[in-house]
Amino acid sequence: MIDDRLYIDPELVQFYDLENEGGDDVDFIMGFVGDAKSVLDLGCGTGALTAMLADGRAVTGADPAPAMLDVARKRCGGDRVEWVEGDARSLRLGKSFDLVILTGHAFQVFLTADDQRAVLDTIAAHLASDGRFIFDSRNPLAREWQEWGPDDSRRTVAHPTFGAVEAWNDAVQDAVTGIVTYDTFYRVPAGGRQFHAQSRIAFPAQQALAEMIAAAGLVVDRWLGSWQGAPYAPDTGEIIPIGRKA
Repeated sequence: MIDDRLYIDPELVQFYDLENEGGDDVDFIMGFVGDAKSVLDLGCGTGALTAMLADGRAVTGADPAPAMLDVARKRCGGDRVEWVEGDARSLRLGKSFDLVILTGHAFQVFLTADDQRAVLDTIAAHLASDGRFIFDSRNPLAREWQEWGPDDSRRTVAHPTFGAVEAWNDAVQDAVTGIVTYDTFYRVPAGGRQFHAQSRIAFPAQQALAEMIAAAGLVVDRWLGSWQGAPYAPDTGEIIPIGRKA
């Protein structure tokens, strides 16, 4: 993720919020947070959800990308959040939280099992004894990347400066590793300027996640398969573990 232009290049980051304006995950988390007094948002990105959570709570947003944090600090409510530049694999803040979240499929940017285990260790290291965690990862059995080709993904993004921008993706899966490489394109009609980034994400299976979560000293109380609250099943689009320290 650190080397992914989609997150570190301000020219690409300017499109992020335009394509990620809330949704079912935000609605779920805002209802799920309950009476938690402190929240750690790992991989907070541009901080839209993080700032919303900071109303009456002590909230820390951590992300490895300075360009994302620059946007986060300037957003409405950003002054109520402690923003930290840090990698979810190695972050150690020396304090615990009632709730640790990792949403927006940020878990998938960690491509190896070692990196994924390191992230889960970070979650465990920051959980209060009675704290909870939640994160999401796309279900590989749903094969969502097959819908990320140019024909299926072509869309128009309303940019405040450029106007209507044409956007599309393309994607291919490595049959051996399961890692999906996907390209994101934005083309400005006026002048034909084009922005492009290539990203790689992993699709760990639910059973592999369960084993790694247990090894990190965590226990899952519920597995969801969607942000609407449906239980996980092989045909659901998401894998969303909700749990605590073992």
